[in-house]
Amino acid sequence: MLVLTILGNNSAIPAFGRNPTAQVLQMDEEHFLIDCGEGTQLQMAKYKIRRSKINHIFISHLHGDHYFGLIGLITSMSLLNRTQDLHLYGPTPLEHIINYQLNVAATTLSYRLYFHGITTEGVIAEDEKFLVKSFAVKHRIECWGFLFAQKKNPRRIDPIRVKSYEVPSSFYEKLQKGEDYITRKGTIIPNEELTIASSPTKSYAYCADTIFDETLAERVKGVDLLYHETTYLKESADKAAARFHCTTEQAGTIAYKAGAQKLLIGHFSSRYETLHEFLSETMEVFENTELAVEGACYRI
Repeated sequence: MLVLTILGNNSAIPAFGRNPTAQVLQMDEEHFLIDCGEGTQLQMAKYKIRRSKINHIFISHLHGDHYFGLIGLITSMSLLNRTQDLHLYGPTPLEHIINYQLNVAATTLSYRLYFHGITTEGVIAEDEKFLVKSFAVKHRIECWGFLFAQKKNPRRIDPIRVKSYEVPSSFYEKLQKGEDYITRKGTIIPNEELTIASSPTKSYAYCADTIFDETLAERVKGVDLLYHETTYLKESADKAAARFHCTTEQAGTIAYKAGAQKLLIGHFSSRYETLHEFLSETMEVFENTELAVEGACYRI
């Protein structure tokens, strides 16, 4: 199961109690911070997100509302005597920015910070349980979206079945990998007879800031939860295009074409005090839509 917590859902300027973009995705034991706008640390404290749980931070682009909270978080982790490694992923100029800020403050971190510059689409982080891919989106500056996916878990051993067929425990690992069992008499016992399928894997896609781009649908096809910006209502489509952002209707179209299971919308312009129209307009195109509400947790 994946759990997404929204820390900030507004665009460039904090307004009406809404903060710039930041999210935390929990995938099993891992906690991924996605963007880190101004005020992220306060939001983490408010919604009980522990800094020590975060080992991977992903920054989509270098507009301030997506990373101005980053240096504060990095230094706070050190002030709290963090020791475990921290991995930071983002546009390559970000490394220089962070190093400059640390150097002018004569700051030495208490932990190792590994920077992973994103230069192309593809896998940027991976272990035995998860996979993270980057994909380019069309914004005024270099900008990246992220696709987080669980890896398929091995099949579970059926204790009653393996006992009845007298399968030795030394063969269990092969069963989990999908192999059939062959008895001493040469009888083939299908893997499905001896194991139980694991739960289906889940995925989450974060589209960051982008102009309306139908090709995004292919990059996030079939995703369980899709986050897409809706900076403006549909009446402001011209303004959205001029500023390389999207409307409610356009976000719904991407979700529909992608065959997403669910759509989450955010990055609301500070010109709007209330958000109910964002939801109603998007649902006209893609019904299974929710607002990204600060403090809310969305289970995938």
